[in-house]
Amino acid sequence: MNLKKLFRVFNPSATLDVSDPEDRKYYIDFSSVRSGNLIKELKRTITLSEVPTCQLFTGHIGCGKSTELQRLKAELEEQNFHVVYFESSEELDMGDIDITDILLLTVRKIAESLEKIGIAVKPTYFSRLFGEIKDLLLSEIDLSAGMDFKLGLAKITAKTKESPKSRTKLRDYLEGRTDNITASINEEVLEPAAQRLKEMGKQGLVVIVDNLDRMDNTPKPSGRTQPEYIFADRGEQLKKLNCHLLYTIPLTLIFSNEANTINSRFGVRPKNLSMVPVQSRDGCSYEQGLALLRQMVMVRIFPDLSPDERLEKIEVLFESQDMLDRLCKISGGHVRNLLGFLFSCLQKEDPPFPQEILDEVIQEYQDDLVKKITPDEWELLRQVDKNQSVAGEEEYDILLRGRFVFEYQDKQGVWFGVNPLLAEMDKLRSEP
Repeated sequence: MNLKKLFRVFNPSATLDVSDPEDRKYYIDFSSVRSGNLIKELKRTITLSEVPTCQLFTGHIGCGKSTELQRLKAELEEQNFHVVYFESSEELDMGDIDITDILLLTVRKIAESLEKIGIAVKPTYFSRLFGEIKDLLLSEIDLSAGMDFKLGLAKITAKTKESPKSRTKLRDYLEGRTDNITASINEEVLEPAAQRLKEMGKQGLVVIVDNLDRMDNTPKPSGRTQPEYIFADRGEQLKKLNCHLLYTIPLTLIFSNEANTINSRFGVRPKNLSMVPVQSRDGCSYEQGLALLRQMVMVRIFPDLSPDERLEKIEVLFESQDMLDRLCKISGGHVRNLLGFLFSCLQKEDPPFPQEILDEVIQEYQDDLVKKITPDEWELLRQVDKNQSVAGEEEYDILLRGRFVFEYQDKQGVWFGVNPLLAEMDKLRSEP
């Protein structure tokens, strides 16, 4: 067995690139057991619309959103759209984001992607803006005359990320110019790009901004949380770019008092990717979900075998077949956690893993989770365990962001379950 390959395919931080034939072999479609075929819905909205669209996508961090968005990218490219996908967290400070940060990063990524297919854009507005910014920051940033605007934007993004002082100066300056920036992007970048793409036989331009759901829930000076400020207060400016747009947003927003405002602002409800169910509301094992999770694990070892043939080889990975079911159930259907358990096992020993290694890894994850929980939070968990519901934004922020509780969907709607790492603990059912 190729251990280096196993370390790669079980890396919980890696996202499958479904456009890559090798990665595509590892992809498992969970749409039949969770919140419907959301990627199909997102794609139909884009392909059947004659005007630019703006859609929102959310779900637990680590539930597989990026993989699904890579699938969407691949399917749109198959239908001859030019798709720009990027992970905002790679270049923005998730603890402190403003609307201009997102707009400037987005136009830079669009320009870089267009350049790769031979479309060069040179918006004159940004040349003037760079001169003004250079005067504003003096020697803090090198923006020489005639600098390529993509390089200039990259320098601005880097400076705002590394220097809070420069970040504040720039934001104060750019705030009143947001409409001009948006107009320049539309008139000097997106409109000429759309014409060139049409001449090349493309169906249009799609921009997918991933990982904005990872922004911190910190308060802005106004008292508004960062997600509320970006998507409720400033959402109108995010949707003004004249191309198909898709933003990931924090799950907390669909539980907040701003949910209706956001729906109204964007004209669409966010698509919510729920967890893969490992049990039903009544506590019984949910075989359909478990079957797909088993395949998600085994396909990464035996991508070229049939589903039934893979399951005949479970003992290559574990000493007993029951261990795979134990792992799938204790993950709660959180795909990154499931991969994380396997990766931790690999760090300790070569497969097939003995029972004691699996128990040790589960105990380590359990200990990490338990030490974060306060007595008040244990009481909230008891209420969730009893009622299968989460009431309000504050409870959501405590329970779901901490991954103490997972959200599921079935034909009856949304329900919540305590993370199985905690659900099997006696403390959950003991009185405080």
